[in-house]
Parts: sequence; C-alpha cells; structure tokens
Amino acid sequence: MPPARSLGLLFALLSASTFSTSGPFARALLDAGWSAPAAVATRIGVAAVVLAVPAALLLRGRWGSVRRNLTGIALFGVLGVGAAQVGYFNAIRYLPVGVALLLEYLGVVLVVFWMWAVHGQRPRALTAAGAVTAIVGLVLVLDLSGGARLSLAGVAWGLFAGLGLASYFVLGARDSGDDEVPALALATGGMAVGAVLLAVLGATGLLPTHASFGQVSLGGQQVSWLLPVAGLSLVAAVVAYVAGIAAARALGARLSSFVGLTEVLFAVLIAWLVLDELPTAVQILGGALIIAGVALVRLDERKPATEAVTVSA
Repeated sequence: MPPARSLGLLFALLSASTFSTSGPFARALLDAGWSAPAAVATRIGVAAVVLAVPAALLLRGRWGSVRRNLTGIALFGVLGVGAAQVGYFNAIRYLPVGVALLLEYLGVVLVVFWMWAVHGQRPRALTAAGAVTAIVGLVLVLDLSGGARLSLAGVAWGLFAGLGLASYFVLGARDSGDDEVPALALATGGMAVGAVLLAVLGATGLLPTHASFGQVSLGGQQVSWLLPVAGLSLVAAVVAYVAGIAAARALGARLSSFVGLTEVLFAVLIAWLVLDELPTAVQILGGALIIAGVALVRLDERKPATEAVTVSA
C-alpha cells in the first residue's frame, strides 16, 4: 500500500477512536441539564477557537482558496458538523448510545449510494459484500437483542445524524487540486460555521439552548463541567475532525466512511475501560465482522491509475 494510503488509514483510525469518546462526555452534560444544541455549540465553538491560530498560519498566502470554497465550507459546517452532532446528541437523549450509533452509521450506506448516483461508482460485488458484513457486525457489536422499545423521536434524530455523517465524509473528501482548502482549515471553518449557526438559532429561540455549570457525573465520578467540555472540544472535535478530513482526502469518501465504523469498536473498548462494561462474545464477533467488511471494501477499490481517490461534492 502506498505510504499516503497507509497514513490515511492511521488518520481514519485516530479519528474513529477520538470520535468514540464523545458519547460519555456528551451524556455527562446532557444528564446535568445541558441541551443538545448547547453542548454541540460549545464543543465546536471551543474547538474552532483552539484551531484558529494554526489554521490562519497555514492559510498564509492561500486565503483565495478559502473565498472560492466558501460554499463547500459552509455546507460542511451546517451538515457535516452541525447536523451530525445535533442529531446524535439528541438521539442519545431518547435511545441507548449503541442504538443511536447504529442509526448514525447508516450514513455509510448513503455514501455508497451517493458515489453511485452522482459519480457513477457503482458498488461491485466485494463492496456490496463488505457493506452487508460491516452492517451485520455493527448490529452485533451494539448488541440490540435486549428488546428495548425504541423512541420514534430518537430514531428520527439518529437518521438525521446519519445524513449529517454521510455529508461529513463526502464533503470532507473534496479535492480541488491546487485550490484545495487544507484539512485543518476546513475543520476550523466548518466548526466555526456550525457554532455560529447554532448560536443564532438558540438566540432566536428556534433551538433549545440551556446549560448548567456545576458538578457532573462522568464514569461514576463527580467532576467539574469543564472536564467533559474539554474532552468534547479537544479530543472528540479538534483531533477527530482534523484527522477525519485528512483520512477522507487520502482514502476517498467510501473507504474512509467504512473505516469510520471502527468508532463503534472503540466505543465498546472505552465502555469497558471507563465503565467496566465487558464486551460480550457476540460483540467480539461483531467487531471481527466490521474489520472483515472494511477489508472487503479496501480490496474492491479500483487500481490507483483509474480510481478517483477524492470526490467533488
């Protein structure tokens, strides 16, 4: 595998592992009385401020590329950042985290259909087999056999998050050649757009925006609200989004989205380490199937000479 592709896989795994930490951090804030839009706006707003200086330094002499790609940056912020996160955070208010993740990651299937409908990349046998294998593995990892009743509102929010996730992979993989906006700058701009939009909607009363500033419960411990905010902003946003965009550009929207399924594996691992929730044999089998599905999609990629690694949204 070319070095750039190998590095792309490492970035994709880094992104998935850091994104997986958002569930426990977000649940701590939501249980303490935060609204989902407030948690998301704080998360991406702080992350945008942290990245503003390095992004500005990176863009010296390249501000023209930002102006020419403002539409793409805005769409990434609204759909790939704002919609995905608000949808997921609202979903976990009504559903178990595992169910919410399953619904969100249906966005991976949407990526396959998008690449087929818009770019003519019809899924071949191995990709179709990989998609089915990975989704079955995802269901097993989430261990949905408990028979709990599902909230229609939670399902709707989860599917909305899936649409946002698909947008994140497709828009993050955009490549305009010499006019490309660097991954760090796209992440910063997208999060800034998302934070401003959520703040405006909250100020006008169109979205509920409220927060509490005291002790919260995280992993069975009482901690300051600043800890989950820092975790959401620095780990699950700054690192996750920059690495995710870099991975999408190196691997393309399709493969990077399938590697992103490993977020569920990392989420199970975090639940084991932080909450002492041991994975079951069924979940271990599901993890193996997810890895197998990713491998099938990787094998089915076109040869470098003919494959369009990056896409235009």
